[in-house]
Amino acid sequence: MLEWLVALCIVILAGLIWPGFKYFGTESQSGALLQGHGSSQQTTKDKTGRCVSEHDGDVSQAACDEKARSTVALICKPSALANYLLKHCRTFSHYSPCVGWTWRASAFLQSVYEACWPYDSPVQFVRDNLQLSDDGLVALDWAVPSYQKRRRTSSHSTSPVLLIIPNSFGKFTRNVLKLCETALSHGYLPAVFNRRSHNGTPLTTLKLQQFGDPADLREAVRYIRHRQPAGRLYAVSESTGSGLLLSYLGECGSSSYMTAAICLSPVFRCQSWFENGLCWPLQWALALYQKICLSRYKTVLGENIQTDTLFSSCSLRGLEEALFCQTGQVDSAPAALTGTSSICNTSGTWDAYWERNEPLRDVDEVAIPVLSVCAQDDPVRGDAQSTVPFELFETNPHFFLLLTGRGSHCGFSTQPEWSAAGAFGAAGPAAAPNSGMASRRTNWSHRALLEFFRATTDFFAAEERAKQLAARRRGLGGGAGGRVFRHRSVSTCKRVPECSHNIHAIYNWQRSYTR
Repeated sequence: MLEWLVALCIVILAGLIWPGFKYFGTESQSGALLQGHGSSQQTTKDKTGRCVSEHDGDVSQAACDEKARSTVALICKPSALANYLLKHCRTFSHYSPCVGWTWRASAFLQSVYEACWPYDSPVQFVRDNLQLSDDGLVALDWAVPSYQKRRRTSSHSTSPVLLIIPNSFGKFTRNVLKLCETALSHGYLPAVFNRRSHNGTPLTTLKLQQFGDPADLREAVRYIRHRQPAGRLYAVSESTGSGLLLSYLGECGSSSYMTAAICLSPVFRCQSWFENGLCWPLQWALALYQKICLSRYKTVLGENIQTDTLFSSCSLRGLEEALFCQTGQVDSAPAALTGTSSICNTSGTWDAYWERNEPLRDVDEVAIPVLSVCAQDDPVRGDAQSTVPFELFETNPHFFLLLTGRGSHCGFSTQPEWSAAGAFGAAGPAAAPNSGMASRRTNWSHRALLEFFRATTDFFAAEERAKQLAARRRGLGGGAGGRVFRHRSVSTCKRVPECSHNIHAIYNWQRSYTR
């Protein structure tokens, strides 16, 4: 008990002292990095339309350091979609982070608050347990308002579905709960994906999901398409959960069934992050939380892994290696339980494990717009200069980076926070504020992602209309005087909203935004 009290005191002391050093030590570096990207690309934009924007505009050198904390830069490769986003996403240029000596100005305290502090959400969840092809179980928690009597959504609903992937540790943070609340108030159907053994999901096989293995997520997406065939599908991931989303988008390519995706405070270079990318107080806390979640399965996991090594590890790398990278174990479980990819025989060495699980391994195959929202002072991801792949966003037209000077990890708290009703209005598709949910404060990053989804959807719809108009002018379709073609085009336009997940209907024209 004494050592636990000492550890707690050390964590509290580190939480009070360390943010001060980070605040004064990285503020100038943060401003210099944003100014460096902004200034060089702003000059290019004047000549070639380079799509990097800073909302502070041209100011004197003395004022640059003061405004660096509230600077927002959109870093991406020039394209038609990038220009459209700069024009129609006003939230990108309206961000006022908390400054001064308030506790919300501390990146470390804000991250701890968002991860650990309870949140009284007016949202309840209806769970669907999905049995996978190997008899494993994952769960989808569908968010519904607490006042709603009808707990199930009709499969004929055309409302868009928002698939939310929480962090890789499975914890429902305040960010996830507030995102579900905001999405509901704007007409989305939020569904939270729970991995095997996470959040009360039963562990029915001896297989745990590896960090970047999208096989389970692929089956969950197929179920969502079967249940809601008429609604578009969007995806949002937070923190380390972005590794799973990026792996899925890379492996599936144009068959992902998604229209657009967003990563909130993602961790890009995951192997180095597991090795030495996280400060020891946070790493110790996350390792402890993961061991507590796995302790209920200690007996069954002991058949295949060395549980003594697992539960004595004090680092995230030690836990990951104990679960997936031990090669000298005896597989005593029946083949029916372990399958072809059981815990003990799948990974081999640490480097071989990350060759199969690094999120950016198939990044060139991603075929939908992906927005990453990051903060310079993120204490979980680490220094932005070494952890954010800027070259990816500057060369790949599918990736967009929204970089802020301040915002912590999945925090992005603002001073005069807007409400969902006043600030965002009906920006989301089928917006429907109701019963007090829209009067609650909305996170800035949540407003930005909703605007991104709306803008990309509107852009693709305009591209499709332009394509149909061009085809009509060319007189395609045969018939006397184009009359037969006109009747066919009207019929086609009526069918597209009912089945927006059709692969050929979506991805034939989505490629045009990379021009």
